[in-house]
Amino acid sequence: MLSENEIIELKQICKQTRINILKMVHNASSGHIGGAFSGVEILNVLYNKSLNIPMAWKKSQQYETRDRFILSKGHASALLYSVLAQRGFFPEAELMTFRKLNSRLQGHPCCQALDGIEVSTGSLGQGLSVGCGMAMGLKLDKNPANVVVYLGDGELQEGSVWEAFMQASHRKLDNLIAIIDRNGLQIDGETEKVMSLNPLDKKLEAFGWEVVTIDGHDLNEIYSAVEKAKKSDKPFAIIANTIKGKGVSFMENNAGWHGKAPNDEQFEQALAELSA
Repeated sequence: MLSENEIIELKQICKQTRINILKMVHNASSGHIGGAFSGVEILNVLYNKSLNIPMAWKKSQQYETRDRFILSKGHASALLYSVLAQRGFFPEAELMTFRKLNSRLQGHPCCQALDGIEVSTGSLGQGLSVGCGMAMGLKLDKNPANVVVYLGDGELQEGSVWEAFMQASHRKLDNLIAIIDRNGLQIDGETEKVMSLNPLDKKLEAFGWEVVTIDGHDLNEIYSAVEKAKKSDKPFAIIANTIKGKGVSFMENNAGWHGKAPNDEQFEQALAELSA
């Protein structure tokens, strides 16, 4: 359980993360803002409280035993970049180079461009398979690290994801945690209308995973779920119910904000709401 002071601190960090994302996408005139906003609390709990990820990338004694994080929904890169910058992986001023020519902050994360990125992502449906490979390798090396894969719910319509769910259970990868951003929307509209995933929890359990469903914006619920996942003897799935575009009234639960930038007027309104 997080303390009251930890909650206050994390809420302030999350507020700044959303402001950063808004400024980045507006400055670049492109980006995926809706699904970045929906994961702000999740990634900030992971990077500030739950995961062992040293800032001294490849230069720390803890590097080999670090926990691995994979942003399978790589289009939400603005979220990951903001969290990494806030943690000190690179200067926050560099966030304004997002999606610019020759920037390290490419539209989708590139592990060759920036410290803190485990694997280049963006082609949906691949992240969990990569996570399975990492988790298997860690087990073979008797490495205690965990692998956390953050997936979009629309991404679960890819068949390769379900092969990975099956593989993880078969290989008894109890060091693998999948966090599913269940905001219910994808670029084409509602996930349940595009291709229904429900009952998602029962399907995952049938594939041999331990499953919990949480409020993906409740800091304590996120933290408790991840701590429970670390102790499980099965691969562990966290279904995080979230709001796409969380924090800005005209973006919330609006699939139209999956992948577009706000104009100047929308930017000012959104900034005012996030700063209040």
